[in-house]
Amino acid sequence: MNSSRKPSHPHSQRNLNSEIGPFIALNQEVFAELLTFVDFAEKFTIGFVEINFPPDAEILVEALKTNPECGDIQFVTLNFSDANLRFLRDEIVNILPTIEIEYNKKLVLIVQGLEKSIGVYGDYPPVLQDLNFVRDAYKRTVPHPILFILPDYALTRLAKFAPDFWAWQSGMFQFQTSQITKDYAINETQNTERIIDRLEPPEKQERIDLLHRLLMEYKPTGHHPTGENLRNCSNILHQLGVAYLSKNEPIKAREYLEEAEKIANEFQDSTFYAEVLNTLGDSYSQQRQFDIAIAYYQKSLSISQQLQNPRGEIAALFKLGNAYLDLRQFTQATTFYQQCLEIEQQLGDRYSQAGTYHQLGRVAQDLREFEEARHNYQQALAICIEFGDRYSSASTYHQLGIVAQKLREFEEARRNYQQALAIKIEFGDCYSQARIYHQLGIVAQDLREFEEARRNYQQALAIKIEFGDRYSSAGTYHQLGRVAQDLREFEEARRNYQQALAIKIEYGDRYSQALTYHCLGALAEAEENYAEARVNLQTALEIYVEYKDEYWGAIAREALERLQVHLDGNKPPI
Repeated sequence: MNSSRKPSHPHSQRNLNSEIGPFIALNQEVFAELLTFVDFAEKFTIGFVEINFPPDAEILVEALKTNPECGDIQFVTLNFSDANLRFLRDEIVNILPTIEIEYNKKLVLIVQGLEKSIGVYGDYPPVLQDLNFVRDAYKRTVPHPILFILPDYALTRLAKFAPDFWAWQSGMFQFQTSQITKDYAINETQNTERIIDRLEPPEKQERIDLLHRLLMEYKPTGHHPTGENLRNCSNILHQLGVAYLSKNEPIKAREYLEEAEKIANEFQDSTFYAEVLNTLGDSYSQQRQFDIAIAYYQKSLSISQQLQNPRGEIAALFKLGNAYLDLRQFTQATTFYQQCLEIEQQLGDRYSQAGTYHQLGRVAQDLREFEEARHNYQQALAICIEFGDRYSSASTYHQLGIVAQKLREFEEARRNYQQALAIKIEFGDCYSQARIYHQLGIVAQDLREFEEARRNYQQALAIKIEFGDRYSSAGTYHQLGRVAQDLREFEEARRNYQQALAIKIEYGDRYSQALTYHCLGALAEAEENYAEARVNLQTALEIYVEYKDEYWGAIAREALERLQVHLDGNKPPI
């Protein structure tokens, strides 16, 4: 099974000609205007066609080509779907000589796909800068009418960032979306939160593009939606927030989530409002701003309690537990997970208990209570197997691998990681494979298989970079530093540690900075730079003390005592 397999679009399963009639009936007046435009357009003439979905654009192009009134017109479609496109005129000029113009026919160019390079946000897309700058050259070098087919949001950005080119338009034609296309788009966006994390970056971007196009249906530029359109709008805004979070873009996600929050509050839809608050909390958690995240989760929890909505309570309690776990406040995390578990048991919801046992396992693991952690993970795994949830079992196999590794049961650890990896590959979840490759690297490193370790870390790092996960890449840079240090490649080790440390500082992850400072201290000690070693180890110790990590604190103190012997031995005699 591959969860990222794209479903076929309904238009791909039908004769496109059968869709022309209903689409033209829906847009009869504007289609007649477009026919008149292409009939009278001569030389370089610009027409903008607003269509929000590519399938409807395909129908329109086919309708133009097969319309009897266009018998003396040759339509040629140019697709420019490269997101990095900059010089549109140059591309068109290069293509023109390859077009065989039919005898006694007028050539009309149809430009599609330009929305990819125009984008959804950000200032001055390069393609629009160039479009505006070389406007006058079009008359001379592209002496044919051009129809630009674009969605609402792309036309709005074109008018804003290429105003001179926009001013040259001779026609603007707005088409309504066919119901079959709209139904398909709505269906595609269902259950977005459940599956979006499993999609690879190009498919995530396709989902985001689809959501933006759908948003334009309910909130066209210059219009304020009301009634049911406003409700649909808030749902799409929330899904866009979830989608941008899956791309590790929390600031962009909040633009849509805050708008969704405002609409949900206006509608007094408390259940949906609580859900949006949780997702807003997730956006702050992703930036490690846990105090703000906790405030949102608490607000969501209060609303669900007032509504006597146990499902909403479970969602908020679980997220509160995660936030406190990240803050290493284990007592609070356990309290929230236990409350979660109690409600799940009261509801008889055995399936949901798997996730809670999994998180209780993580708490025990961080407290170095490894047998308790294993017990909780095994309970979670048993429930996943009972309900046939093979995908979720991968995460628990992964955590059981970590526990075995901590107990130095390396072959058991490797077996668990390999099971987790096989499941992630089976489900096409490329992103999650990074964590497993990372852990396989640690196993190989513990077994002093350094080249194998480096290969696994590099695979993990490549995936994290591909998916834009800068924060998680810090841990892999750290481990690559350790491999280099074990191989006595000290400069390579230092480079990797410093990259790891810079990212941890950027994201405010103070606790995990300690381990990197600790390793920088050990590196300096290996190079007999004892003063630098002491500075780094002292910094590590201060963080361990701050976070009440007695285990690593004791190791750091021991290292400092050893260093002091070296430093005392290097003092000049009095």
